[in-house]
Amino acid sequence: MISKAKIKFIRTLENKKARRDEGLFVAEGPKVVGDLMKVASPKIIVATEQWLGEESKSSIDKNTEIYTVTSDELRKVSFLQHPQQVLAVFEQNFLTENKDEGLSFLNPNNEDCLVLGLDSVQDPGNLGTIIRIADWFGIERIICSPDTVDVWNPKVVQATMGSIARVKVTYRNLHDVLDEIEVYNSSLSSEKPFPVYGTLLDGKDITTQPLENYGLVIMGNEGNGISPDIAARVSHKLLIPNYPKGRETADSLNVAIATAITCFALRR
Repeated sequence: MISKAKIKFIRTLENKKARRDEGLFVAEGPKVVGDLMKVASPKIIVATEQWLGEESKSSIDKNTEIYTVTSDELRKVSFLQHPQQVLAVFEQNFLTENKDEGLSFLNPNNEDCLVLGLDSVQDPGNLGTIIRIADWFGIERIICSPDTVDVWNPKVVQATMGSIARVKVTYRNLHDVLDEIEVYNSSLSSEKPFPVYGTLLDGKDITTQPLENYGLVIMGNEGNGISPDIAARVSHKLLIPNYPKGRETADSLNVAIATAITCFALRR
């Protein structure tokens, strides 16, 4: 059984400020919770008897608070329209990078290193899907501008379908990141520079360009694309062409779909 006070506490974690103050976030469903439990111990588990019966209690940290609930009780605490057997509360710090560490991935021996840079992505579903896409293509890091939606938003966590357990996310000023890349590139003698990719309407057809399997890939805001000041610093401007050419089509692609196409092209 779970108390009203505990339900109220968990429900406050829907709020960004509460999540930040507590350093916690909520994950739901056997898949998402299961993947996260492979890399971190939950602080709280709220679950049905069925889930707890299937999950070996020996795999749950002894310090984890466990609440066995009915389906009706789970609905009271869940953020989902249709709760999925288990809800867990985790600490945020298990997969975020310390921004003071700098861009440690910048080195000439890391030629398969792709990093995503998100410029003001606002929709939680888009960010969650992009994290899932990054996981699929072996991209271990995403750098978000400070005004990008909070990665610990319950809708973001749910949309990752567990991939949040394997992809490191940090929030930084993208100009600072680009400054570090420029300093790194200027220090090279014979090694290849670290490219900065971006999809832009004035870019070159992505299907015809020679592409490296490493670099920073910047994806822009849902409505406005990459901001002009960031776009001006993109070294490789790419265009995802519509088909057939010359036919009237949608104005743009969804940012998550564009991310998937771009990552596929770079990983070919």
